Amino acid sequence: MAQLLSKSRRLRSTPFTPFVEAAGAKGYTVYNHMLLPTVFRTLEEDYRHLREAVQVWDVSGERQIEVVGPDAAKLIQWMTPRDLSQGIVGQCFYAPIIDERAGLINDPIVLKLAPDRFWLSIADSDVELWARALAIARGLDVNVFEAAVYPLAVQGPKAEALMTEVFGPVVQNIRFYRFAPLNFRGHTVNVARSGWSKQGGFEIYLSRASLAGALWKTLMRAGKTLDVHAGCPNLIERIESGLLSYGNDMTRANNPLECGFDRFCHHDRDFDFIGKSALQRVAKRGAKRRAMGLFIEGDALPPCLKPWPVKHEGKARGSVTSAAISPRFGCGVAIAMVDRDAWAPGTLVTVHVPNGDKRRAMVAPLPLGEEQAALTGFARGPVAGTSQPASASPVEGGEAKARQAA
Repeated sequence: MAQLLSKSRRLRSTPFTPFVEAAGAKGYTVYNHMLLPTVFRTLEEDYRHLREAVQVWDVSGERQIEVVGPDAAKLIQWMTPRDLSQGIVGQCFYAPIIDERAGLINDPIVLKLAPDRFWLSIADSDVELWARALAIARGLDVNVFEAAVYPLAVQGPKAEALMTEVFGPVVQNIRFYRFAPLNFRGHTVNVARSGWSKQGGFEIYLSRASLAGALWKTLMRAGKTLDVHAGCPNLIERIESGLLSYGNDMTRANNPLECGFDRFCHHDRDFDFIGKSALQRVAKRGAKRRAMGLFIEGDALPPCLKPWPVKHEGKARGSVTSAAISPRFGCGVAIAMVDRDAWAPGTLVTVHVPNGDKRRAMVAPLPLGEEQAALTGFARGPVAGTSQPASASPVEGGEAKARQAA
């Protein structure tokens, strides 16, 4: 029996949903109570096209939690171990949010709209209530709410060409992890050079839902000569790129140092944030586990719906959290949380996939690359037509919905 996703008022569509459906979306997941497409043609076809051309993604599920008021900067800084004191208007920050035990609550992108106004472009967890509770507890003069903003991503090596066609050469001046207010049909949209892929691209923050159809159709018309397609975040591409997904690869059970977010944690600086003492203790003793990549032997893998055990020399040493078959490498690729005793690149481990299947695997740093694949003895890649495009932008950090950055 086919499995269906039943819609209800709890599950929200987006202003772009009719156009996503018309473009042939074959599957969805739920992200911040909203529909997020997962595949259009096939996972592999979507992957190859993303690496070669340009796609338009409805990522409205990246909800914008607006924080505005005299104490807005205080609240934002209280929520994250990243020092934001030198941030300027027009800048984006990858900023992990942690609780009092240093557990990850979310890993949003913070957009600084004004000295007293911010958007938290969140991953899949309810940050609004957390932020409001903290503001009330501290008696801060600030307003916190979910803004009616609907991000649309343009991703792929031809993304800049498409965005230039629509918005003009001004987009070429937007630096990585910066945003600028641009005009679309008399309405201002914030456009950031960011996105949940390593292929380069932009995110358009639309705050007038009535223009959703016009924006979608304009991008599609302008991109015909660039082979534009509707698309979505791609499981294979994000694993290869080392983009961790909150709720899949990391949860509140993990701290940011386990996830490789060390450079975004300034626990040794003179400012306060929730969980500072807990994070300092983790830093002093060192992380006990870390998110790593794996190459897995074989040309087929089931969906990773539950963590798969990772063993080294017969002992449990971690778990796979996301996995797929890579056309680029000709084998399985995965993100796994691996214990310190087994996380050294090149370590040979065994992955226990469902139904009692055991696979050879090799630990590798993220993002995954050809040099590491060549050491496995079972990866066939790089497969013709899947090498890394020269135009790919550097990506660092965790999810960021795509979107990890400087």
